[in-house]
This record gives sequence, C-alpha cells and structure tokens, in this order.
Amino acid sequence: MQFTPYLNFGGNCAEAFAFYARLFDGNIVFQGTFAEMPASEDMPPIPESARQRIMHVQLQVKDHALMGSDTLPGADVCSGGYQPAQGLWVSIQADSVAEGRRLFDALATGGTTVMPFAATFWSEGFGMVRDRFGTPWMVNVQHA
Repeated sequence: MQFTPYLNFGGNCAEAFAFYARLFDGNIVFQGTFAEMPASEDMPPIPESARQRIMHVQLQVKDHALMGSDTLPGADVCSGGYQPAQGLWVSIQADSVAEGRRLFDALATGGTTVMPFAATFWSEGFGMVRDRFGTPWMVNVQHA
C-alpha cells in the first residue's frame, strides 16, 4: 500500500507542479487540461475560462508520486470547488540538513513560514511553511 498526496489549486496547478518538478528533481509523467477530457453525458459544460486548467497531473520523484488538479471556478466545495488546504501537511523527509534547508528555503520563497527551519529535539532540521501556492509543507531531516 502507498499513500499519495493529491493537491488542489484554484487555477495555478501547472505553475505549482512545474516548480515542484524542478525543486524535487522529478518528472511530470502526465498532465491534462479540462479541455482535453473526453466528452461525457454526465459532465457539465466546462466554462471557457477553465478549459486550460489542469484536470489531473502526476509528478514522479523516484518511487514517490505527487498528484494534483485545479478546481473549476464557481464550483462549490461538495463538487470540488477550491478551498485552501487545512488540517494536513505534506511531509518531506530530507536526507541531510543541507538538503532540508534547500527545500525549506525554496518552498518559503513567496510563501509563509509557520515554523522556521532549525534543529529540534527529534531532528537536526525541521520547519513548516505554506508555499506561494498555498500548499502546507513540513520539511524534516531524517535521523541517520
């Protein structure tokens, strides 16, 4: 079994995943827009303003995946309308303090630091940040 974070965005998913691919040295293995979806009787019309939003994206980083999509404008929460992430953090386990610092600093650029990156009683480096796309991250250096 494997758990895969699935992130939602309000229109900037492509930009966020391009950044994550560079930051995490990963590859986007699939990215499709709402305009590219096959037609379906059950699917309401896609507003012209949303046709280029991301319907689904998958970023592969070694054995791990990160997935996401944009929501449709005007959709309510029950049908997938965008709400900033609450009640969860995407946790990254860095192999070294230097790598943890690099990840944290990049995620913090243009974002909001919640807990500065520093040594703690459980780790040589830990920090919490909400990046410029609204995604909440915890960066933790694993013990050797």
